[in-house]
Amino acid sequence: MSEDQPWTIGRLLTWTTDFFAERGSESPRLEAEILLAKVRDCSRIELYTSFAEEVDEAMRGAYRQLVRKRADGTPVAYLVGKREFYSLEFHVTPDVLIPRPETEMVVVAVLDLVKQDPVTERTVEVADLGTGSGVLAVCVAKHVPHAQVAAIDVSEAALEIARGNALQHNVLDRIEFLHSDLFASVPTDKKFDYILSNPPYVSTAEMAQLPVDVREHEPHLALHAGARGTELVERLVSESADRLVEGARLLIEISPMIASEVEEIIRASPHLVFEQTIPDHAGRDRVAQARRVSS
Repeated sequence: MSEDQPWTIGRLLTWTTDFFAERGSESPRLEAEILLAKVRDCSRIELYTSFAEEVDEAMRGAYRQLVRKRADGTPVAYLVGKREFYSLEFHVTPDVLIPRPETEMVVVAVLDLVKQDPVTERTVEVADLGTGSGVLAVCVAKHVPHAQVAAIDVSEAALEIARGNALQHNVLDRIEFLHSDLFASVPTDKKFDYILSNPPYVSTAEMAQLPVDVREHEPHLALHAGARGTELVERLVSESADRLVEGARLLIEISPMIASEVEEIIRASPHLVFEQTIPDHAGRDRVAQARRVSS
């Protein structure tokens, strides 16, 4: 393609797709489309109806800046400020972990359990520990009208993002946002029917092996658990046992690499019974499920 040809939407997408592919992107075309849609303030589908439309210099300049930042490792979700999760759009910044499809398994699991509960008249109390952008808290509040959710995080910045997402999805009135290191600052008499968490579970050794865009741009506070990768899970299991009513459930997203260790941690609790580890869509161990039993 000669240089005197106009820079149309189609040409820009083709060039950027090739550029990202050369740099190892797993989804070069998708990333090119998302960034161009951001610059044009349109949906991705609108790009397909405008391939022949020429892009002016100002817009090309803005697009060039995003492409350069992506090539340097900044995640696309941070560049556009949003990510889809469980068919809902969430605002994200570098203060929060970018939601992953694997985490949707926690939502699926808790919704399945709620459906099996014969008591739907009373309020269902749910805690989301380490809420981050609030994806778990918002999805539960959105899909369980009789749920009251406590969204808990040690990061005030993350809680602000979560509040905004709750407002966007019209569930702000049913989510309480608590600044706390796990349950440390939560009233001791507060009990829950479900405790959900996507805690940090990356070990120190694994941190060095993460993709550059994750390791250098996403918050380590939400990723790194410690030398073993189970440090936060150990605390979470211990503290949750005292916060669940009898028969209530604990659902923890985990790494497949620590699944057996997490099962052992749960089995060692005198107040919890290990029920199952739910696989993700790829068949990997992803969500550990436990039930509170009487003392």
